[in-house]
This record gives sequence, structure tokens and C-alpha cells, in this order.
Amino acid sequence: MYFVLSKVLLFLLSPLLWVFILMVTAFAVKRRPLKRRLFMGAVILLYVLSIPLFINLFAHAWSLSPPLAKPSKVYSCAIVLGGFSSVNKQGQGFFNGAADRFIEGVKLVSTGEISHILISGGNGSLKPSKFKEANWVYTQLRILKIPDTSILIESNSRNTIENAEFSKVILQRAGLKPPYLLVTSDFHMRRAYMIFKKEGLDVEPYPCDFGLGQGNYSVEDLLPDGSSLGGWNLYLKELVGYLVDKYK
Repeated sequence: MYFVLSKVLLFLLSPLLWVFILMVTAFAVKRRPLKRRLFMGAVILLYVLSIPLFINLFAHAWSLSPPLAKPSKVYSCAIVLGGFSSVNKQGQGFFNGAADRFIEGVKLVSTGEISHILISGGNGSLKPSKFKEANWVYTQLRILKIPDTSILIESNSRNTIENAEFSKVILQRAGLKPPYLLVTSDFHMRRAYMIFKKEGLDVEPYPCDFGLGQGNYSVEDLLPDGSSLGGWNLYLKELVGYLVDKYK
């Protein structure tokens, strides 16, 4: 039930949906002063949400860690969270825009900075197919000649809470001692780190896939950009998810 509700909530968090509701309400009401205020509110909200400045400021404040740095020691395992691959209509996997998670995990195990890599991710779709992300990623790791003895797979999780819960079991079964590196996108790290800590896992953040909030501001950040709306979709999901997961 929680899994389904989280998907519904994600839809309701869309900034464009808020603007659309304000616009529809403005057209529906008959009182001209209220109609004008609702219309202006929709325009102002759309501007605030569509300029890069505000989403970049929020992303900078949300980022848990400084830019990527090399680990200072050899870790027993890096937990790489799924979400960096997708499946096409033919059921074939492919890397998506978050593939830096995979790249950093491969770099860590290839350079000997970790002894094992745990891929955690199943199928988070409301209409799941037979595609299991971690199983597909395993095939990609083997293509890259990563030793089978260095790979751990968790292919049943549907969200970050289950990532932590199921990964804990696998790590304990494998006898790998903490601390572990937690590898995920920068925007996702704050929530993921909190969830793994709540599960009792001793993890250290290893963020990657840096995008927004890197401190490069200019006058152009005051001009509307459609990609900013996508950024708010991403970060509002993380913010609400963080609060819900922290206090539930």
C-alpha cells in the first residue's frame, strides 16, 4: 500500500499540476477580483518554478556532501542503488541518465578501492515486468570483466526503503564488515543516507551524478527554462519522501 501511495503522491507533487489547477480555477470562478488573483498567482508560480536560480539554490542546500572525492581506505563493499537503467518495449535493458551510479561503482571495484559491489534494485513500476534491474546490471558487470566473486545482487527492492532492508540481509549473509560506501545520485543521497542509517547500516555517502546546485550562477538563471520544472519534480519528491520516511 505504501508503495502505491508513494507513486500517487509523486503525481500530486508536479509543479505544473499546481499551475494547471490555479489556471482552471481562475477560468471557472465568476468573481473578477478572485479570477485576477488566481491568474496572477498561476503566472508568478510558473515563473518562480521555471527559472534556474531557485531550483539551483535549493539543490545546493539539499546536497549532503561536497564534490566527489576518492575514498581514503579500502571498503568491503559499495552499495550501488538502482534507478540508472530502464527497459525498452522488447524487454531489453539500457542505461539511462543516472548511469553515473554504475560508472562510479565500476571504477571503485576496478581500482581496488572496494572488494565487493552490491547492486540493489528490482522493478519499481506499478505494472512490473519480468525485468529486474540488478539482474541485468550483473550481466553488464560481467561483460566488463568484474569478477563474479566481487558481485552481490539484490533484485527484489522497489524503493529506497526496500533497498536498505534487503541489502542489510545480503551484507550480513556475506559476512562483509562495515562501513560500506553508499553510491547514488547527489539529489537522492540525503534521503537514501537517512534511510540506510535508520535501517542500522553503517554507510558513508559517495554521491555521484551531479547536476543542479553546483554554484555556477549567472543572469541567465533569471530566465525561464523548462528543465527547471523537471528539477522541482525531482527535488520535491526527495523532500517529501525524506520527511515521510524520517517521521513514519
